Amino acid sequence: MGLEAIKLELIAWLTKLEDQDTIEYLKVVKDSKDAKTDWWDDLTDEQRKGIERGLQDIDAGRVTSHEDIRRKYGI
Repeated sequence: MGLEAIKLELIAWLTKLEDQDTIEYLKVVKDSKDAKTDWWDDLTDEQRKGIERGLQDIDAGRVTSHEDIRRKYGI
């Protein structure tokens, strides 16, 4: 899929998106790219804690591969 097709797919998806948290997150990503600042600084405490928990899970080996999930759900 070419870059223009991906952009159009994202635009179509975004126009239908109703999840306020996702919209706000995407705004943070966009603004941080424009401002040349570190996006981490713009995350909420809840978002930071979620990322940190995920990284701790990875370090502790509490992960499931993409392939295992696909097999489990038959996709």
